[in-house]
Amino acid sequence: MKLSSLAKIVLFVMTGALLPRGAPSLAAAAGPALSKAKQEAEAKGYIFLTSHDEIAAKAKSEGRLRVMGSLDADSLKALNAAFRKKYPFIDSQAQEISGQEVYMRMIQEMKAGLAKDWDVNYVAFDLYEEYLPLQKKFDILGMAQQGILQIPVKMIDPVNRHIVVVASDIQVLAYNNKNLPPEKVPNQWGDLLREDFKGRKFMIDIRPKDVAALVPAWGLEKVLDYARKIGAQNPVWVRGNSRAMPMVQTGEHNVLVGPNFSTILRAQEKAKGAGALAYKVLEPVPTRLNEAQGILKVASNPHAALLWLEFVCSPEGQKLIDQHEPYGGSILSPGSAQEKVTRGMKLSVIDWGHVTKIEDYQKKIVEAYGFPRAEKR
Repeated sequence: MKLSSLAKIVLFVMTGALLPRGAPSLAAAAGPALSKAKQEAEAKGYIFLTSHDEIAAKAKSEGRLRVMGSLDADSLKALNAAFRKKYPFIDSQAQEISGQEVYMRMIQEMKAGLAKDWDVNYVAFDLYEEYLPLQKKFDILGMAQQGILQIPVKMIDPVNRHIVVVASDIQVLAYNNKNLPPEKVPNQWGDLLREDFKGRKFMIDIRPKDVAALVPAWGLEKVLDYARKIGAQNPVWVRGNSRAMPMVQTGEHNVLVGPNFSTILRAQEKAKGAGALAYKVLEPVPTRLNEAQGILKVASNPHAALLWLEFVCSPEGQKLIDQHEPYGGSILSPGSAQEKVTRGMKLSVIDWGHVTKIEDYQKKIVEAYGFPRAEKR
């Protein structure tokens, strides 16, 4: 049966309307932008797939997935259960790994070609350069930009386009709201340099991840100058914010600089509203990306792995991370707990351009502090 030109147009539009949400339209699939993106990706040595349906079909053929991540075991369990529900044709498993020794051992196994039982792996930022050549080079960024993968582009390394980050931390100011009146609570980081905060009036960790996270907004020289002035305030030096938090709750010390937002909220929930622990988000908000994931170069199930990365970056996956980490979903994901609490605020993000430099920042900041020592208790 021959169709009129008008009928062909109607059929074309209707067919496009029936495509799954997130799938490229027929026009896009045949469009010059997609062809150009594929050509550019392949010229740089990346693999570029032009259809989400193609990815899903190949994942179904693989039928299996093995994930290594540093997220909490409860988070991985919940993510894996939801992923299996979404893709019942994939036999997926997710396992928690942690610790520098484990990461180093895994790198050695990858280099030796022994890590063949895993598809998705955690990519530790302090070993980032060693992980990169061991990952499969899908152009995840390009496929996300073309709508083939539904991943917010900010969650993908813009240079190493095959790595995504699925979580983050923001650093806040914790204080005892019974001992410290509202007018005395710092409104900006510079307020900690006031005279009334001099002489053991606040706690700060000797591992300066919070202050180091100000470098993107302030620049290194300004941060080092700030660190020298912080040291001159003679604060209470501590190691580990989780250990310092109870001191704020009891009023032993009234202010703690830079604990994770998630640590504060967990402590508040545990106190069930009966404690004196409060927090304030100061600008620029120190923000650190964490839980980077990639696909092993030797992965047996790389297309199932692509679906996993898409899922953990999705609103559903991010919601599960917020529930089970908790509050650890990525600030780069719209609607996450961290994104909501910082919406409209100025951020200082240890992002893809800074993650490999953070150790150097921290070393220089500790020197600027004047080599503090942890409190002996």
